[in-house]
Amino acid sequence: MAAPKLKFQMYKRLQQKTPSIYAEARKAAETLNIPDELKGAVGLTGAISGCPAPLREDIEKAMATEGRKVVPLVFYVDQIREIIKEVYGDDYDAAPVNTCEAGLWVSFETLVTPPMQGRGDNYRTRYIAPYERHIHHQASYGRPFPPKYKDILGDRGSTAGELGFYGKRQNNLDTVLVPMVGAEYPVHGINYHPVPLMKNIQVKESLQALETAAKRNETMLSGFASLGYDTPGYGYGDKDPKGTPKLLKGIAALAQSYNVPYIIDNAWGIPVIGSNIKNIGADVMIYSMDKASGSPTSGLIIGKEDVMVSIRRALGMHGNRYGTTSSYGKAAFVTQDPGKEALSGQVAALKVLRDKPQVVTKPIDELYQIVTDEFKKIDSRIRPYFKLSKSYNSGVVEINYEESWKSGKLGIPIFSIEDMYSGSNLFQDGMTQMGIIPTIAYDANIFISPGLGTTDEHGQLIHERARMVVRGLVMLIEIVCNNAGIFE
Repeated sequence: MAAPKLKFQMYKRLQQKTPSIYAEARKAAETLNIPDELKGAVGLTGAISGCPAPLREDIEKAMATEGRKVVPLVFYVDQIREIIKEVYGDDYDAAPVNTCEAGLWVSFETLVTPPMQGRGDNYRTRYIAPYERHIHHQASYGRPFPPKYKDILGDRGSTAGELGFYGKRQNNLDTVLVPMVGAEYPVHGINYHPVPLMKNIQVKESLQALETAAKRNETMLSGFASLGYDTPGYGYGDKDPKGTPKLLKGIAALAQSYNVPYIIDNAWGIPVIGSNIKNIGADVMIYSMDKASGSPTSGLIIGKEDVMVSIRRALGMHGNRYGTTSSYGKAAFVTQDPGKEALSGQVAALKVLRDKPQVVTKPIDELYQIVTDEFKKIDSRIRPYFKLSKSYNSGVVEINYEESWKSGKLGIPIFSIEDMYSGSNLFQDGMTQMGIIPTIAYDANIFISPGLGTTDEHGQLIHERARMVVRGLVMLIEIVCNNAGIFE
């Protein structure tokens, strides 16, 4: 097979060679000596919604103990509020929900979408979001603007149309997508689509672009939204002395200047030890608590008290009509009720993050050392292109390889998020072939975290297992690069 000269030729070649790549991956996996009982039960992250990490023993025990008690659910909600206020201050509040996406939905509905009641015609509003990664979450609650982005969510999911991501769009709401200065949006992947490469974002210039968009749309402007991560591969590597991403702080200041809310999607984030909403200045930050925080499946909304009143009312948590400080009743978003087990488990997880953060941070430190060691052994021709960083916010080690394409030659294959959904992301599906559950590995960026068969019942890292799965990833990357023809 002739060596590829063009990008699409390389991905076409990878598509044609997929069966042999998977065969090589299975053969290579034999050298890892993965025990049969661990095949398909150990992986690169415990923070994937479809396959979350097992609960730690302390969280499971706390849930079992509370499960045998007769306790009004508002009791757990108030405990969560107390912890959040102790950490962030009395001018912040919290509301637990069943998922992070549920938290996003109620936040946009209450804070950004036009009102539905009252006389007269409705009006349209717009919120502004950076064109960044995962925009099918935080940037998908309105119709994309400008129209060249109208189909940007078309292939992101297993279901299309109104029953897929498009179905999340809210009434008379638009999303203004703003490309970031310094970011690149080249087309890559077997499922050939634009990929956002965010590592080299220029913060000052990007904030100017967001401000220009705000001025252009100010008569309809109702909010800003972004991710809340803190790693270079997501565009948030430029930080102030407190470790707060400057881009996030800048967006918060811009939102305040227009008196509109700033909603942060920090799904793969950890409250208390991660990105601090108070230091950022945002109005609302939403977490998927089962991803990295040690909680059972649930979400958590943290925000400034004034905006949280509307959110808590919509969830039925902000007091009874006859006058109480809190409640647990029916409201517009009762479908987002997390339930007793999730509430009690979330309380237990938050107490650990507040009182014993080392339970979560120590495995991250140890995993970072293992990833560093193993990537030093990767093929020397591609070794210099992997940039590693560690994040307590997400509980991960990030591996970014955008720079492999800077030479003008074909670089390490980059798979699009559409590849993930279509089953053509060789870095993800190849791991499955090896008996290892994969992680997020698209847009030239890979997240690895503890938890999925790589930690014990106390949440502490099992080093040999962690090293085994990371070594599997290194081997797979080498196999894919060899078959891509980039060395020919």
